[in-house]
Amino acid sequence: MVMGLINANPVIHEKKERRVRQAPETTDENAVEPIDQLEIFDHIRDIKDPEHPYSLEQLNVVTEDSIELNDERNYVRVTFTPTVEHCSMATVIGLCIRVKLIRSLPPRYKVDIRVAPGSHSTEAAVNKQLNDKERVAAALENPNLLDMVEECLSPTFD
Repeated sequence: MVMGLINANPVIHEKKERRVRQAPETTDENAVEPIDQLEIFDHIRDIKDPEHPYSLEQLNVVTEDSIELNDERNYVRVTFTPTVEHCSMATVIGLCIRVKLIRSLPPRYKVDIRVAPGSHSTEAAVNKQLNDKERVAAALENPNLLDMVEECLSPTFD
């Protein structure tokens, strides 16, 4: 975790109860399974904040409503809200969300990660960084940054 907290006293929210997902009716392993908003949320809700020992769900950085999905067009947009508008970890949080979805979703999906409008002082710059393939690839080549992403994505057993 980072020393010198940007937001020393974040508001902690209750985790939503996990809903049981139904198994697909078809057993055809070549069939394309539809993906819904809840499935996307389930993939990202437990990502740990890089600064606090809480999940992005607990900090209300991501919500089920902040996910746009068009399964027919293979498009996912996650809009996240940093806890403070000058959050220096916003790019890292967005990178964690992107990496988690790239690892979890079929490769046919285009993933778009955005900071909620008006929620960050450098919103345009953060959005540009998070959606530029070359910048994302370069960031993931940085061993320190990659370690931070891996730490945020590591499972918790609570």
